[in-house]
Amino acid sequence: MTTNPSSTAAAGRSGHRGVLFAMCLSLVLVVASVTALNLALPDLAVDLNASNSSLTWIADGYTVSLAALVLPLGALGDRIGRRKVLVAGNLVFGGAAALAALSSSTSELIAWRVVMGVGAAMIMPGTLATITAAFPPHKKAQGVATWSGFAAAGGIIGMLAAGGLLEAWSWKSIFATSAAVAVLCALVAVLLSPETKSSTAEPFDWEGTVSTALAVGTLVYGIIEGNEQGWTRPEVLAAFAVTALSLLAYVVLGLRSKHPMLDPRLFRLRGFSTGALTILTQFMAVFGFFFVGLQFLQLILGYGPLKSAVALIPVAVAVLPTTQITPRLVSRIGLKAVMASGLLLLALGMLWLSRLDIDSGYLAFVGGLGLAGVGMGLTGSSGTSAIVGSLGPDRQGVASAMNDTTREVGSAIGIALMGSVFAGQYRSTLPESIGQLPADAAETVRHSAAGGLEVAAHMGAGGIQLADAVRDAFMSGFSDAMATVAALLVVAAAACLVLAPRHAEGPPAEAPDGLVELVEDKAPEELPATTAAAGLTEEQPAGRSRS
Repeated sequence: MTTNPSSTAAAGRSGHRGVLFAMCLSLVLVVASVTALNLALPDLAVDLNASNSSLTWIADGYTVSLAALVLPLGALGDRIGRRKVLVAGNLVFGGAAALAALSSSTSELIAWRVVMGVGAAMIMPGTLATITAAFPPHKKAQGVATWSGFAAAGGIIGMLAAGGLLEAWSWKSIFATSAAVAVLCALVAVLLSPETKSSTAEPFDWEGTVSTALAVGTLVYGIIEGNEQGWTRPEVLAAFAVTALSLLAYVVLGLRSKHPMLDPRLFRLRGFSTGALTILTQFMAVFGFFFVGLQFLQLILGYGPLKSAVALIPVAVAVLPTTQITPRLVSRIGLKAVMASGLLLLALGMLWLSRLDIDSGYLAFVGGLGLAGVGMGLTGSSGTSAIVGSLGPDRQGVASAMNDTTREVGSAIGIALMGSVFAGQYRSTLPESIGQLPADAAETVRHSAAGGLEVAAHMGAGGIQLADAVRDAFMSGFSDAMATVAALLVVAAAACLVLAPRHAEGPPAEAPDGLVELVEDKAPEELPATTAAAGLTEEQPAGRSRS
């Protein structure tokens, strides 16, 4: 077994700040691409005649492929080098973004968004894994907190950039700019970041890769198409059946494998499992909100793209300082209290937003944003530290990829779930008088609120009543979507209060019978560092589970 360089040496000549800059730049590119296109959804609905379902797939095609592949590609980076995979991912991402800018149909755009997601899955796990490998133990907490802050704020950064572009150009400019930034990210990574990889070479887990990818893809497909076609349609029921069988296969094959990509036994670690639950539900709420909330700003408040993005800055203002103080809060009041409090604050923010109506102004909207932003800051940093702190340094690629997987699965499910709840309620609330419109116009109204308002704008004085009906239907769907995710966040907070360890766990010791030993409820002084790699350096052996 070879020994990886020490964390100090691994940082290279650029130093830890250079590594952090390079990794956060690539991270922001990936996260920003989840949200940037949300500002263009009204334009896409009109320009490409996209339905609510198509808009959901345009947003979710990227996150589904990212969520499905981030874990196996994180393991690949552990084997062959994280920087190699990250740089290659930036080039794949950039090429796909350039071709997406040339799309002339929804199906073409969705296809290139899927390929962009593959590139993003190559990029994202290497960002956190490189930080945890290159930083010394006493700096890892701040490094992880900074990474978590940019992971949360990256969405706002992407929307600000997209808003500025859309003020002058079409939605195609978002993809052209993303392609150029991807090339810049690849260059910066080559210049500033070290090459790190696991000191052990294990066989690639193809069974785990296929089963997890199938589970994520079919789950999101079932949610989106179930709302669009009907929950009892054979193809929808088949999708959910494949999801269940794929998850079962992952567990059974993972328990039998000598080198599983992600050992199912790791979920017995309470910090690992509740950290994953925290991140999943946080991102489910946040990115589902971005998908629906930006349309509220544009269609109800009448904001332009840039003003809509600027209106969400209070989220970043709340998130970034909160992530920086979260490590100290965890050491003072414990992991369980911080994660549960963050989820409850996020739920309160979503519930606040669910009470808005067609006459609500921006001040009412920003109140919910502030609560949600503080909740995001608490959950993002503490959840990430709980996950990566549960595994040793040789498994940081997998730990990072698991953290990324929960984020992207949460994003994909959140967009699909909240988009579906919104679309279903929107259609059901539209008045029956819509049927009196010409067939094409009526179909456009049912397809999307943006399309409905476009139809109303061309009807002169007679369109005022239609516009009011469309906005009422929009707000009904918006409120239901926010209330749904608020309820799920409360359930997740309750689960954390019951299951999460009071303090962070360290990496599991290797038990004689091959099962992981759990390290729970120890006082802080009895544990290693409570952040990534649990304070171990790359020179120390990693405790790993075996099957």
